[in-house]
Amino acid sequence: MPDSKNAINSATDSQSTDADIVVVGAGIVGVACALALSREEQRVLVLDEEESGMGASWGNAGHMATEQVFPIADASILTHLPRMLMDPMGPLRLDWRYLPQALPWFSRLLWNLRPKPYWASVAGIRALNERSLGAWQHLLASLDRSELLKADGSFLVYEKPESQDLITALCSRMSHQGVDAEAWHGEAIRERAPKLSERILGGLFFPRTGHVVDPGNVVNTLIAAAKHHGAIFVREHLATAETTAQGVKLVTHSGKRIDTRKVLLAAGAHSAPLARQLTGVKVPLDTERGYHLMLPKEQERLPVAVTSFERRFIMTPMAEGLRLAGTVEFAGLQRPARMQRAWQLHRLSQGLFKTDLDVSDATPWMGFRPSLPDSLPIIDSVNDGKVLLAFGHHHLGLTQAAITADIISHLTNHGERSKKNTSHSLPDLMPYRLNRFS
Repeated sequence: MPDSKNAINSATDSQSTDADIVVVGAGIVGVACALALSREEQRVLVLDEEESGMGASWGNAGHMATEQVFPIADASILTHLPRMLMDPMGPLRLDWRYLPQALPWFSRLLWNLRPKPYWASVAGIRALNERSLGAWQHLLASLDRSELLKADGSFLVYEKPESQDLITALCSRMSHQGVDAEAWHGEAIRERAPKLSERILGGLFFPRTGHVVDPGNVVNTLIAAAKHHGAIFVREHLATAETTAQGVKLVTHSGKRIDTRKVLLAAGAHSAPLARQLTGVKVPLDTERGYHLMLPKEQERLPVAVTSFERRFIMTPMAEGLRLAGTVEFAGLQRPARMQRAWQLHRLSQGLFKTDLDVSDATPWMGFRPSLPDSLPIIDSVNDGKVLLAFGHHHLGLTQAAITADIISHLTNHGERSKKNTSHSLPDLMPYRLNRFS
């Protein structure tokens, strides 16, 4: 390990330290970027007040959701709004106490449902997703940890006869967007997942999707690799950030000053205030609060991830059990978790299997997903390359983390070919630029 990287480690105990790039945020996106940058022989320092890899990066559904190329909402959200406000256990909930704060964001969301911006969002999501699985396979293979990702596909299943036409229409829409989707009958689905009940009439199989067997292990694997290449991880809360003639000056809540040539903001749902300090742009970032229920006694229930079309949640097999996830709640960052929503996932599962799931020793969880009203992340380099941005991936943070890291590595090298060979092209970055909000 180069001595210059050891210098960062020793400097973190003093009042000032130097780094080539400071990554703010140690979630899956920040960690993947830190690894990519440290492999480029950058002196990387990662700051996060929480333990690295926790939050949504640990608690996500584990699904590599490359099939999800449509924005988080469509025009039907208008008809759902009363139910969102009134039903605390609904799959999509808006806390009425948060409504005044949420209205500007929802107004922008509705504005983006006009045909032109809507289809621009679809194109932007698709461009990232169609490269995401390959980027992850390449990344994990380079770490000799390919077994952490099962690229075995996933199902979207339905139970009601009246859902068949909707599923057929969805399949057609996805096919027009280049998403591989196969219509399967219920019997064929049960041959693949024999513990599902006879209520499953059919569904779609997505062969170019997959799931990770342990989201926490994936993050920790990337952290270990980044440390091996010299990245330093420090638990500190960043108080202020400003660009200077030489680079960027950061000050933590403990008073530590950090001088760096560049900063990468990848703090997920907590990115907006720092983005404004660093760029002057007020980013319309809000939070999807996601819940999961982990069932440790259900390790053998499913071979692949299965989503219920009518019940609107996903079940993902993992090394530690079966994870039920998928509800969305808009209530901001401050309100306490409503863990009844996590337990509601078990109730939603009833009837989907031949025998009910075992909830012995089950654990609920809630985390924050960073969401922008056009359903696209911000991935950009601004202020003469001193400030890089990688946040706002909403529920596709895990899916898009590896390709985002490749893009950030590319931007850090000023568009020159990276030393790290990738097996995939990079998308046009225009849809993800910060200036769409300035």
